[in-house]
Parts: sequence; structure tokens; C-alpha cells
Amino acid sequence: MGIIQKAMSGHSHFATIKRQKATNDAAKGNLFSKLARAIMIAAKSGGDPDMNFKLRFEIDKARAASMPKENIDRAIAKATTEAANLEEIMYEGFGPGGIGVLIEVLSDNKNRTAQEIKNLFDRVGGSMGGPNSVAFNFESKGFMVIKKTDDPDTEMLELIDAGVEDMEDVGSEFEVYVAPDKLGQIHKALVAKGFEVKETELQMKPKNFVAISDAATAAKVVKFIEEVESHDDVQKMFTNADIPDALMETVA
Repeated sequence: MGIIQKAMSGHSHFATIKRQKATNDAAKGNLFSKLARAIMIAAKSGGDPDMNFKLRFEIDKARAASMPKENIDRAIAKATTEAANLEEIMYEGFGPGGIGVLIEVLSDNKNRTAQEIKNLFDRVGGSMGGPNSVAFNFESKGFMVIKKTDDPDTEMLELIDAGVEDMEDVGSEFEVYVAPDKLGQIHKALVAKGFEVKETELQMKPKNFVAISDAATAAKVVKFIEEVESHDDVQKMFTNADIPDALMETVA
């Protein structure tokens, strides 16, 4: 099959699921707070976005969400104050259908957050896992969503030449993966070539997937994703759920 995949022959993975089924309105209410926290943490490595690509991506994400400039500036300024009290933690566990889940949080109260995350797993019949119980099946990758042009075949070749290691054709877009340490460099090169990069971030990409074969479990997975991402302390989550597109269409 090579480097190009057609959405795993009609299957949706986590990044695609999120776009097909947007998180609920209640979850969007704390979006600015989460974006501010991400900016604060990124700015700890330097407050100049031209020198700190992680900060640049977080700022771009905030702007895309219409976050006011003063909020962004205030978050950068707090990098050496409030950010010092935030701890970055990765929780691992198993969700509906036995899917593997990684949950990245920023918390100023580790014990409280751990209990609340455990409760989210318990409610869906899942379970928390120990260190590396799930993480071994994921690898760090740079991730981008690229809007297709009228000449996708040429575009795919240019993406490969630019350093893209893997990509999925998901309709009007490509989901592409690159080496994490080259994300900033490749992003800059693609923008310079005229590509429309709609999303950019570091992700944990599954090595193996868990197939979801029934609508009830698919609905539970999507609801679980929404509930986890609506938690105030959760910054990102990743799963190895593999849901056929036909099932995704039935999820209310």
C-alpha cells in the first residue's frame, strides 16, 4: 500500500473521529482555559514564538479558536508564575471495547485529578492502567491536517519529499505524520510551498488498533472521548480505537 492510506479502507481513527463527531458544547466552554494552560506550559521553554515552535503552534491553535490576543499574551506572561504550579501527567487505561487510552493532563492537584480520571474510566466499565500498560503501543509523532488541492496526486508526492512519513487520505484532507523533532521545520516548509495546514500538534500515534464492530460500543467510545476531553485538566487524549465509517454515521 505504501505511504498513502485511504483512511484504513473506510475506517476512522482518533484524529478523524474528533472531526467527524465534534465535542459537545459543554466541553467547548472550557476551551480558552485549556488553550491558555497549553500556552503557559509551552512558554516555559521560551516566550518568543519565532524561537519556540511548540509555543507557535499553541498560539496558532488559540487564534484559530478566536481566543483574544490579550488572553494569549496573559498566558505567556504567566509561564513563570502560575505554570510553575501545574504538573504534566500522562494517565493510561482501557476504555469501552478494550481500547487503549492515553490522557495528558495539566493539574495543580495530582490526587484530585487522578481520582476524577479514574471515575471517568469506571463509569464506562474501563480501568486505569499502570505505567507503560498502554504507552508501549504508541509513539510520538508530529501531526498535521493538510487541505487537499485540485491535484492531490502531485500534492502527495510533495508531502513525501518534504519528509512526511505516513499519511491517510480522509476525504477533503490528508492527515500526515512526521518525525516529532522535525514538525516545526516541515510545517514551515509546507506553508512556504503554499499548503494550507489546518492543524498542527504533537500526538501519540498508535502502533496497533482495536477494532470496534458494533454501534453500541462505537457510541460509548465517542461519548467517552467527549467526557474525557471536557474535563478541565485534560489537555489531550489519544486512543487506538478503529471504528468503521459506517458505524460512525450511526452515532448520534
